[in-house]
Amino acid sequence: MPQGDKSSYTDKQKRKAEHIEEGYEKRGVPKKEAESRAWATVNKDSGGGNKSGSGRGKPDTNAASKQGGKAQRKGSPEARTAAARKGWETRRRNGNA
Repeated sequence: MPQGDKSSYTDKQKRKAEHIEEGYEKRGVPKKEAESRAWATVNKDSGGGNKSGSGRGKPDTNAASKQGGKAQRKGSPEARTAAARKGWETRRRNGNA
């Protein structure tokens, strides 16, 4: 199979790669880079191409999706507390609380 050939991927894997690629493009990643990242994500989740059919292929681990979504904490706990207090005061003063 030539490099870049997607024939051994299931329809579900192809749809998943397309969806991931669209997400990267919305965030400003160039088309070719977005496609590359999308297929890397699909490969990480599913272990590569899975031929369709009963009992064939490997179950998806969804490893890549478990990595994301963690908030980046910046600054010391004291600094975050001070920022939270400042935000609360601003919202209260402006009538948004």
